[in-house]
Amino acid sequence: MVIKVYGSMFSFATLRVLLCLAEKDIDFELITVDLASEEHKKPHMLALNPFGQVPAFEDGDLKLFESRAIARYISRTYAGKGTDLINPDPKKAALEDVWLEVEAHKFDPVVGKLVWELCMKRFLFGQNGDEDIVNEEEKKLGSVLDVYEARLSESKYLGGDSFSLADLSHAPMTNFLMGTEMKRVFNARPHVSAWVADMLARPACVKVFGVSAY
Repeated sequence: MVIKVYGSMFSFATLRVLLCLAEKDIDFELITVDLASEEHKKPHMLALNPFGQVPAFEDGDLKLFESRAIARYISRTYAGKGTDLINPDPKKAALEDVWLEVEAHKFDPVVGKLVWELCMKRFLFGQNGDEDIVNEEEKKLGSVLDVYEARLSESKYLGGDSFSLADLSHAPMTNFLMGTEMKRVFNARPHVSAWVADMLARPACVKVFGVSAY
């Protein structure tokens, strides 16, 4: 049976799952959910994700939600295909897990606010972002990326020498920010800048996003 992903190309969490599938070279069917009409809140979608969010995921009789959990499942279940996204060495995998947690709890909250103010408000409502919020979150982003710069001065990727889920999980929101003035915050840090360029030039990113945005 073909893997099914219920989601939207406007959902960063959906894009995370699609990137993982592309890296693993796995065929899938994307079933587009109309976020504008709040289809994700309808009973048929709540049966797949009780929190009324996307994506939802089906692989045979297995149904999952939460994009990072889905990505871990794909990486473990299809370990023999495509890119190895989880290191088989437990200690190295633990380092990857650390940075996947950093992405979820340190990077995502800050970048999510910036993407909303700089991208989504303009796209959805034709409004400019709140400058005070943007300035505040830009400072937070700089502090987070200072930690990344230190880490990436020691290894090519966040988890070590190999591209992993820890890196992949950053790609959707980073790709959006590369089209905004926040690109300068990344470019001001040479190791971070090189990491972003490498990540967004990967064939999976080019395939899912259409073109490399860097």
